[in-house]
Amino acid sequence: MSDIEFNLIDEPWIKVIDNECNVMEVSLKDAIIHAHEYKALSGELPTQDVAVMRLILAVLHTVISRYDENGDEELLEDDEDEALERWRAWWENKRFPENAITDYLDKWHERFWLFHPERPFFQVAGLNIGTDYDSPKLNGEISESGNKTRLFSPFSENEKQYLSYSCSARWLLYLNAFDDTSSKPTKEGKLKAGGSLPSPGIGWLGKLGLIYLTGENLFETLMLNLVMVNDDTIQYKQKPLWENAKISDSERVKITIPNNLAELYTLQSRRILLKRKNNMIEGYKLLGGDFFDKENAFLEPMTVWKVANKDKTNEISPKRHDSSKQMWREFSVIYNDEKSEDKNRRSGVVNWYSNHIYGQGCVSASFMMTTAIASVEYGDKDFFVKNVFSDSLTMHSALLSEIGRNWRALIEDEIGKCESLAGYIADFAKKIYVSSGGSNSQKDKHYNEIPGKVKEQLYYRFDIPFREWLRSIDPECDDSEKKNKLYEWQKNAKNIAISYAKELVDELPETAIIGHSVKNTKDNKSELFSAPRAFNYLMYKVKKLYEGV
Repeated sequence: MSDIEFNLIDEPWIKVIDNECNVMEVSLKDAIIHAHEYKALSGELPTQDVAVMRLILAVLHTVISRYDENGDEELLEDDEDEALERWRAWWENKRFPENAITDYLDKWHERFWLFHPERPFFQVAGLNIGTDYDSPKLNGEISESGNKTRLFSPFSENEKQYLSYSCSARWLLYLNAFDDTSSKPTKEGKLKAGGSLPSPGIGWLGKLGLIYLTGENLFETLMLNLVMVNDDTIQYKQKPLWENAKISDSERVKITIPNNLAELYTLQSRRILLKRKNNMIEGYKLLGGDFFDKENAFLEPMTVWKVANKDKTNEISPKRHDSSKQMWREFSVIYNDEKSEDKNRRSGVVNWYSNHIYGQGCVSASFMMTTAIASVEYGDKDFFVKNVFSDSLTMHSALLSEIGRNWRALIEDEIGKCESLAGYIADFAKKIYVSSGGSNSQKDKHYNEIPGKVKEQLYYRFDIPFREWLRSIDPECDDSEKKNKLYEWQKNAKNIAISYAKELVDELPETAIIGHSVKNTKDNKSELFSAPRAFNYLMYKVKKLYEGV
């Protein structure tokens, strides 16, 4: 094996899907130059795609800050109009400037070798301390530790134990971004630090409520997330990791948050060194790397924000997504007003789109904006990965404008009504369970599980109809059309809930019609639980919720 091997600029390693739905591996240079010919990134996991996308964005941020719209070298000034002009020129050209991309990557070609005795890409050369892991822990699709092996795995034993260079390059970025907290500080590190080392927590992207925009092809997706104006700051000076004169090998270092997106997107959350054997990757060595306080880290544009502590409203933190909730149920968190009264904040990418891409007329009001999330769910103090999930929503751009403000409030109100309906149905399901002879004791496991299961099923039934309704909303419609559009959803939601309630009744034994008397332990009085009585009360609540529908 050569000491210097596999340059990411030239070798195929980024997975993309073309317009004919063919998945292929392409080089970093090809992924950028031919982005308009590919539909999207298509790696093993959506979270892996985000990690790869941020690497590409680091390149694009650096190039657009140093080359004008004609591809000639010219530094971008701290000027919002100039920044938007460069972005608009790329957008209208519908492809990235090949000469500028090639010129930049050629200059930094030596820093993109996956294996190099001094500067292996995104790694620390000669790393000889840290936690040793085998390849199954690197592969995020299975993420096995040496002490815990998956019973059913999509990979054969040999495929698990050894990974190709191209596959390992993708997982290297994922590991740096989403690594759990299972690695321990080293004795050498603690001794050097005088006894203890701070905890860096999980990888930076794992701490976020990740959110990004997607377009009709990879070029559009990259451009929509190329945030030139972020938190009122112009992204005109960039310093990605590969331009550093030296790569830090220090363990668990608390730093100040970077001041540019290229540096943030290439943050070294972990110190890693891949281990090769017979032209394959058999494992890696890992140390905790750089980290910073997540509170008020507003340079990060790809996260939703929320006040975590009501007593500390000046501390706004990334809000992780809930895997049990469909994305539309968090509409108020994702699309709240830019300066909301509750001090929560919209993500930087949503603000960039609303204020500049749509706000400056780069796209029309009818342009369909798709917002996506991708997250890792961890278990037991972030010690291991439990789940990886993703979701997306599509709607008219104008919904984020001043014109759409009233519509946003109406949508949030309808989601609130859906939550009320879920509560009504859960209460109804518990009552009919008791009416069929079940117990209403808090010690009854089935009784306690009813609300969660019933709510989950109702939201599942709401899911596709709500997404279709949201997509169909035209914020520029007149008052009559607005009224009809609201009525359309309310009638649909009401019918879905009632239909589900009837299905629950149909599954009951006949004894539930007669009912079941249960003695109240507080006042020793008996209460009759019957299906007809519970259903009539449910109908009363639903009709009151949707008066006039």
